[in-house]
Amino acid sequence: MIYPNIFVLLHPQIMRIGVFDSGYGGLTILSEIRRLMPEYDYLYLGDNARAPYGTHSFETIYQYTLQAVKYLFVHDCALVILACNTASAKALRTIQQRDLPIINAEREKDGNNKKVNVLGVIRPTVEAVPEITKTGHIGILATPATVNSESYVLELEKIKKLFITQTACPLWVPLIEAGEHLNPGADYFVDLYLSRLLHQDPQIDTIILGCTHYPLLLPKIQKWLKDKEISIISQGALVANSLKDYLARHEEYRSQLTTNGQCAFLTTEDPEHFQSAARRFAVSGQLNGLPETDSLTAEQVHLAD
Repeated sequence: MIYPNIFVLLHPQIMRIGVFDSGYGGLTILSEIRRLMPEYDYLYLGDNARAPYGTHSFETIYQYTLQAVKYLFVHDCALVILACNTASAKALRTIQQRDLPIINAEREKDGNNKKVNVLGVIRPTVEAVPEITKTGHIGILATPATVNSESYVLELEKIKKLFITQTACPLWVPLIEAGEHLNPGADYFVDLYLSRLLHQDPQIDTIILGCTHYPLLLPKIQKWLKDKEISIISQGALVANSLKDYLARHEEYRSQLTTNGQCAFLTTEDPEHFQSAARRFAVSGQLNGLPETDSLTAEQVHLAD
């Protein structure tokens, strides 16, 4: 199915779901959300000029993410999904607890009593783990920032007693964003991090791909694991189903959303580069819920305080 694609139009009768990522991986989340709920209007924002976030400090990640969230709220988004594990790990809780009350109070002061909210991708992911694992040994592959935050560890420990092993994969995101993930040379880096993870705990039977870029390496990961009884948890469908359930339970947000089936794209980098990168992502079959890649026209924006 081909959906219409538009540039951003500030219009009081349009209220969207915003999807934010530091790079292009969030497109895999948006694709699954739109596949499940094509009726809503969406606005995707990629902070591609400042990506990747995974090697930045907490304060930098928080400030960048807050800038993006505020931008999406101003541009008619009632809900913002942080389709970035690093942003979810490093910035979500602070934004929810410290910034959202201020933002909603300012909106009410301006005469707008409809609240906005921000959701992440980590909680929906970990909620699926207990039903999948048999041994209770979980592996997490993620960016250095997500691993160092221990967000997955903390969330998993709330649900069930598990044996959790994390491995940072600092070279996977640059590899994917350079369009090299389908090439034979990527096999070395897949082997490097999977070997490192399973060397730490050979009893792992469930691996979480804790970065929205990583599904693009899924064919190589599955090939590497083909003789092992290990389940792979990829986030897209889990986040989409969680969001659908959230909207069913929260009329205050669902009632705000418009249903024109439209999707617009923003980037902080060159729009032509955005379209080219999105086309590379589509080759892997991970963007089937989005418009044809030739229609993924983006508008360039600047994020600031």
